[in-house]
Amino acid sequence: QVQLVESGGGMVQPGDSLRLSCAVTGRTLTDYVDYAMAWFRQAPGKEREFVAGFGSKDEIILYDQSVKGRFIISSDNAKPSVALQMNSLEPKDTAVYYCAGTFGRGTYVATAPSSYQNWGRGTQVAVSS
Repeated sequence: QVQLVESGGGMVQPGDSLRLSCAVTGRTLTDYVDYAMAWFRQAPGKEREFVAGFGSKDEIILYDQSVKGRFIISSDNAKPSVALQMNSLEPKDTAVYYCAGTFGRGTYVATAPSSYQNWGRGTQVAVSS
């Protein structure tokens, strides 16, 4: 059973950077033929939305338009972990950030939360002056 644990959230000022990390425990990413990992976020009163993700099968990396050029998703199969480097943070980036994963043959990266079976508990990111 795969478990995902996020860390790295906090309160920062506009323009600052944060690096979120998602530790993958229970299995290693290379145990699976295919997998997809993603970051989602949910602001108060809003639906959970896709931020960034990648798929191992086709090596496609996706970013939501709102974070493209500012956020970078990466993985470290050796640890294993998935990171989200967030630069030039804005108040609109304030939300709880969740790590999500889906594992199995034929898995592709997707932007819908329903496409992911494994979720972390989330880490809070607050951007305010």
